[in-house]
Amino acid sequence: MYTVKDISKKLNLSEHTIRYYTDRDLIPNVKRNKNNVRLFDEESVNWFIGIKCLKECGMSIEDIKNYIDLCLEGDNTIHERFDIILKQREIAEKQLEEAKERLIYLENKVKHYEDIINGDLTDNTNPRKEGYYIEHIDVV
Repeated sequence: MYTVKDISKKLNLSEHTIRYYTDRDLIPNVKRNKNNVRLFDEESVNWFIGIKCLKECGMSIEDIKNYIDLCLEGDNTIHERFDIILKQREIAEKQLEEAKERLIYLENKVKHYEDIINGDLTDNTNPRKEGYYIEHIDVV
């Protein structure tokens, strides 16, 4: 069994977030010991992992709660849950493409600064220097 602190370290979630999720009934079947301390099993860990992923995709707590409730309802909600996950996959794919565009931009910036450091270019990115230009790097 895991405590709030254990889950926090294991999943890189704040203790406050873990308590918030349990208070919002996002983690089914939370156990408590004789001192009323929350205790979590491996199934709870899996719920936390799923919630963390859905939250990172931008899903609201209310929508996550709805998804969890559908899971707990059982097999008659399979199609509805499938549609929710498809939508979240689309969102994650869009986020991935945006992250790739940011990476390309940063790779171009690294190359630009390496060229300046190596003396292949003069620093034309400083607005206080003559020859300054507003840089535009196409992200393709």
